[in-house]
Amino acid sequence: MPRWLPRAMLLALALYACFQLGSWAFHQLVGLLVNILIAFFLALAIEPAVGRMAARGMRRGLATFLVFLGVAVVGIGFVVLLGSMLAGQIVEMVEDFPQYLDSLINWINQTFHTELSRVEVQDSLLRSDWLRKYVQNSATGVLDVSATVLGGLFRLLTIFLFSFYFAADGPRLRRALCSVLPPARQAEVLRAWEIAVDKTGGYLYSRGLMALISGVSHYVLLEILGVPYAPALAVWVGLVSQFIPTIGTYLAGALPMLIAFTVNPWYALWVLAFVVVYQQFENYVLQPKLTARTVDIHPAVAFGSVVAGTALLGAVGALIAIPAVATLQAFLGAYVKRYDVTDDPRVHGHRRYGEAVVARLQRALNSRSQASADDRTDRAPAVADDA
Repeated sequence: MPRWLPRAMLLALALYACFQLGSWAFHQLVGLLVNILIAFFLALAIEPAVGRMAARGMRRGLATFLVFLGVAVVGIGFVVLLGSMLAGQIVEMVEDFPQYLDSLINWINQTFHTELSRVEVQDSLLRSDWLRKYVQNSATGVLDVSATVLGGLFRLLTIFLFSFYFAADGPRLRRALCSVLPPARQAEVLRAWEIAVDKTGGYLYSRGLMALISGVSHYVLLEILGVPYAPALAVWVGLVSQFIPTIGTYLAGALPMLIAFTVNPWYALWVLAFVVVYQQFENYVLQPKLTARTVDIHPAVAFGSVVAGTALLGAVGALIAIPAVATLQAFLGAYVKRYDVTDDPRVHGHRRYGEAVVARLQRALNSRSQASADDRTDRAPAVADDA
């Protein structure tokens, strides 16, 4: 056995053990890393407001605290308003449930010529095995729901804590990062940081503008239908559909449909149809235009980045994909060498298929005439020699 073989085997085993340990640690910390990534983009989003307040003489820590306090007050007030509204509507639905049941039973009896009664339906429902199993499963799932809610609150607290430190200690963080890099790299890092702040702010601006347009559109519909709490529902639809990726549209449309159902069941269908139609208009018309202007990326690139972000990180990836891709595109654009485009009609798409066919025919005729001219030139010396 060569002397180096035992050492090589030990080195390979050590490297494999380190790889397994690193893989295990990464899978254990992937949740924390995702939270830090969200916190970093949130700190970039509030950086302009904190920077303006700090430029006027306010300490960055106090400025960051005031910004977060404003966001928390608005969010808590909105949740409390919607919670009270939803609780009132649920109580009203429970009180009016016998009337809905009577109207449904009358329609069934008239349509299918049956003789159902509300008492029989209620007794069959209360004595059914399905209801008993559902109640048992709901009782056992209360602990799971409570654990999920507590885990979500802890995750939200972690994100806000990291984002507070990132925003409050932004200059210190940049100095610490630049202190380990040469001067040329320091300039690149600072430029990338500034681009990330601009692109993240532009993305939030576009989302806020789409939330405003969506809220106004749904408010007009709800007012026409006479649905109560139309302003609060419009704000709900605008915010949830834009700032909760993937499932935000369905969550946003479910609450107005529920409230509209308490007024008239047909109104819920009108709200559903409007939500579906508006979503298509937003996906294919509104969102590509606003995203291309504020974030300065192509609509196809924006759509592809959202799909890729969803595949990699789920809802979090869909939320941060567009500003991340916009930042990367703007940063790498300085290192791509560009040339002047030739003045060719094909570049602008002005050349039609018929023109291309005519050009080919002209080239063929020119080449044939050139060939005949060359043939005549070659025959002239031969005729002179014969003479």
